[in-house]
Formats: sequence, C-alpha cells, structure tokens
Amino acid sequence: MELKRVVIYSKDIEVITGRSGRYARKVMTRIRRALGKQRHQLVSLGEFCAYTGLPEDEVARYLDR
Repeated sequence: MELKRVVIYSKDIEVITGRSGRYARKVMTRIRRALGKQRHQLVSLGEFCAYTGLPEDEVARYLDR
C-alpha cells in the first residue's frame, strides 16, 4: 500500500509556484482565512487545489519528489 501525503506545507507551495517563502506563507494564511481555519490547523492538498484551481494530480506529483 502506497502512502500519500494529505497535508501541504508552505515549502511545498514554494516548490510548486517557484515563489518565495514569504509568498507561500501568505497563500497558506489566505487559504486558512477563506476556510475559517485557525492558525494551528493544517491545510489539505484538496483544500489547496480547490483554492488555487490547480489540478490535484499535478500537485501530487510535486509532493512525491
């Protein structure tokens, strides 16, 4: 059984977008606000993809690396 990550971190957003760490943290903050999450709550891959409009299968490829 292959395990896949469910949670996305700001470092992942840096790799996916090619932008800075500060930008990635802002995106994470915006996603949490849009979803009504608190600072300590994690953002899932599905939530990130729904917010950004990126296809989940393409983003998942970056996480497998």
